[in-house]
Amino acid sequence: MKCIQSVFKYLVLSAIALAMVASAGAQQLMQATAKVVRIKGEARYSTANNVWQKLKVGDQIPSGTLIQTAKDSRVDLVLGDKSASAPQRNWESTISYQPEVEQDFVRVYENSVMAVEKLLVADAGVEKIRETSLDLRAGKIFGTVKKLSAGSKYEVKVPNGVAGIRGTVFYISAEGNLNVIKGSVVIAYSEGSGNIVTQVTEAGQQ
Repeated sequence: MKCIQSVFKYLVLSAIALAMVASAGAQQLMQATAKVVRIKGEARYSTANNVWQKLKVGDQIPSGTLIQTAKDSRVDLVLGDKSASAPQRNWESTISYQPEVEQDFVRVYENSVMAVEKLLVADAGVEKIRETSLDLRAGKIFGTVKKLSAGSKYEVKVPNGVAGIRGTVFYISAEGNLNVIKGSVVIAYSEGSGNIVTQVTEAGQQ
């Protein structure tokens, strides 16, 4: 009898373990892309081969791509949605109202250099787990981020720090200037002395 109970217990534990492995596999993060939905002026991109190419509307930008905009130019990207179209909102007037966030959207302004460092997504059922990492090396970007599910992460790196973003509308420059329009951003940066300072920036603050 004890032997049967031990075997039964073993089978139950094995089934639970297999279910957990299957669940983890179903939520495995997969590579996503950023879609170019609008361009004003001139912009180019480079991948691991270090060859620059002209950026065009409709291009799918994978992780590891570096984007550079020219003077009086800008690029609009939607992250993680291949079928996305350009947002209809007038983002230039964002300061005057509180927009509803429908897309993970990034505008790269003129004379900017930004790397799409990481774009990963996993289907976790009702919500998707997303991991996004952008590396802003020069210039300025504007972004909107949909509400993130548990386990998701969105960060923007700048030369002297990193900003962790949660369901937010924001501007950030490579110099570390941050303006939060909606939501909040946790930014960690290095002072001249080498100390790391962490600060929460709420909507309306900069």
